[in-house]
Amino acid sequence: MNGINFPDPSVIRIGNEWWAFSTMSHYNGKRVHVPMAYTGDFSTWTSFGEQDALPNLPSWVNPDAPAVWAPDVVHLAPGRFIMYFSAALKTSPQTHCLGIASASTVTGPYTPIGTAPWACPTAQGGAIDPAGYYDPSDNTRWVVYKIDGNSIGHGGSCGNTVQPIVSTPIMLQQVSVDNGFTKIGLPTVLIVNDPADGPYVEAPSLTRMPDGTYVLYYSSNCYVTPLYDVSYATSKNIRGPYKKYGGLIQTGTYGLTAPGGLNMAINGNHSVFHANWNGGRAMFTALISGQGSQLQVWVKSS
Repeated sequence: MNGINFPDPSVIRIGNEWWAFSTMSHYNGKRVHVPMAYTGDFSTWTSFGEQDALPNLPSWVNPDAPAVWAPDVVHLAPGRFIMYFSAALKTSPQTHCLGIASASTVTGPYTPIGTAPWACPTAQGGAIDPAGYYDPSDNTRWVVYKIDGNSIGHGGSCGNTVQPIVSTPIMLQQVSVDNGFTKIGLPTVLIVNDPADGPYVEAPSLTRMPDGTYVLYYSSNCYVTPLYDVSYATSKNIRGPYKKYGGLIQTGTYGLTAPGGLNMAINGNHSVFHANWNGGRAMFTALISGQGSQLQVWVKSS
């Protein structure tokens, strides 16, 4: 896509075609809440430009500066798609919460579900970076997301390197296998930010390898610094415990700077992520394979 700004991308595969979605941006001066792109070969991508997958926002979102971030789309069944996203609260614009929307086609338009956020832990800083996951081993659905603790941090890099450090756990919530949003039980903490992670861990994406190992991809360190990366952790149980293995794609990998926000097509090996490019954050693709904790990566620009 010639390096256009397409941050926090997510990807969905339907047959032999892929669609990608990104954080809010502007095209020809028009605000687009959820930009889209398409490819038939996972190599040459075409931007949808001004076409917005989520043209109408729910009533709880701040209309003046909605800051719609990191949308993720899941195919529930033929003619049924759900989008998870985060956006700024109307009543507290510095806080993000999670929303859901549905559509009959992958490109939408998506219609918000409900009049309240799907998850909104305001006392902990809110929530961002939702990503859906389907586990074929037991026919269950899940959503992973980040508690946005650094939004109430005490300063420093990305607001959270001055003591006391605020926790930014990655959470796992089971949901209805049918509708993708009705919660089942309470969320589980998968990983938390350690000193080596800088101000936070964020941008989770979950998959299951052919050998049954669950891989949790995430980003650590501040996104505006070259330390930002794609890291991963593994577990034999979807609820954990997860063991961190550190950076998988880092500054210098394939000549990239500040790569992060990797999203894996559900139970596949095709993924998308962003890295700094021409003053913005362009989308790149990666094929990831391996077993257990041993992963291999092949990166390509979009």
